[in-house]
Amino acid sequence: MAQDNPYEKVLVESFIPKSTSGKHGKVHIRPVAGHKYPSTLHVECSKKLSKDYPVGTKFILTAKLTDREDGGEYLYSYFGWKYEVVS
Repeated sequence: MAQDNPYEKVLVESFIPKSTSGKHGKVHIRPVAGHKYPSTLHVECSKKLSKDYPVGTKFILTAKLTDREDGGEYLYSYFGWKYEVVS
C-alpha cells in the first residue's frame, strides 16, 4: 500500500550502520537528525551517494515518504535525479 505523499527536499547523510541485516552494501543513507524525518528511516536513492563520496557526506535529495507492503516506511528518491552535495 503506497502512501501518496508529495516529493520534497530532504537533508540526508551517508553512514555505516552497526548492522546491515537485510540491507545491501556497507554504506547507507539516512535523514540527518534534528530535521523533519527521524535518522532511523531508510533512504532509497542513487548508489553514487554511498559509493562516490566519503562516509558522513551530507546531501539534499528530492524524496518522498512511502512504504512497503509489509508496512515499513522509507524515503524514496529516484536514482537518476540530481542531488546537491552539502558537505
